[in-house]
Amino acid sequence: MQVVVLAAGLGTRLRPLTYKIPKVMVPVGGKPFFEYVLGLLRSNGLTRIVLCVGYLGTQIEQHFKDGSDFGIDITYSVEREMQLLGTGGALKNAAHLLEEEFMVLYGDTFLDIDYQDLISYFHRHGRLGTMVAFANEERIVENNVEINSSNEILSYNKETELDANCVDAGVLVLKKDIIDLMPADKKFSLEKRIYPHLIEQKQFLAYPTSQRFYDIGTFDRLKRFNKYLPSLKCTCVTDATEKNRKDYVKGRYQK
Repeated sequence: MQVVVLAAGLGTRLRPLTYKIPKVMVPVGGKPFFEYVLGLLRSNGLTRIVLCVGYLGTQIEQHFKDGSDFGIDITYSVEREMQLLGTGGALKNAAHLLEEEFMVLYGDTFLDIDYQDLISYFHRHGRLGTMVAFANEERIVENNVEINSSNEILSYNKETELDANCVDAGVLVLKKDIIDLMPADKKFSLEKRIYPHLIEQKQFLAYPTSQRFYDIGTFDRLKRFNKYLPSLKCTCVTDATEKNRKDYVKGRYQK
């Protein structure tokens, strides 16, 4: 399945790091964070990537290029740095590149699940959208998704928990028909403009998981992912990219 990665954001909560480098390129364990995401995707047989870039996006393109050094194929959908489009606008901007079904990942999030099982689940149920929902039994963050016993998503709210009983884990599988639900606005969010439509039409299903997800959206979360690294099994680093990696860390991160 094609995978769309949203990586255009400003990463404001990681400043001053992100004044000079995009969030997905923040070095973790000596290499850009996004290499871990690509390694995870490749280990799950997902090698066709549409990468939505915007803020400092040329750095991402220069490092990963067409993805061949990493055993994957990357196509870029580019947003203007001064007019970023939001999570929904980014998908609409990439519509001409999208296949009839595709997965969506937030580029700053790492979730180690069986992605082929997720795809099979999506096909079995046939809804327009499926979201991976973390059970959050340890209460690592506030809940923002309410699901019922049939795994139907009943509500989504980042502002307050209300009846939410799990957490959006940053991974979706969607049918391209979702583009028809998108407004004419150039800039909009999936969460505020598209999710309510899917919920109302009973076309939004949760794929529950107890596997914890990690993101690098803040310095505290970046530290948590660093602590998680020793248990990480997948890798996207090859001999062909080792020198590029070292040059990147030396040239970008240590300035």
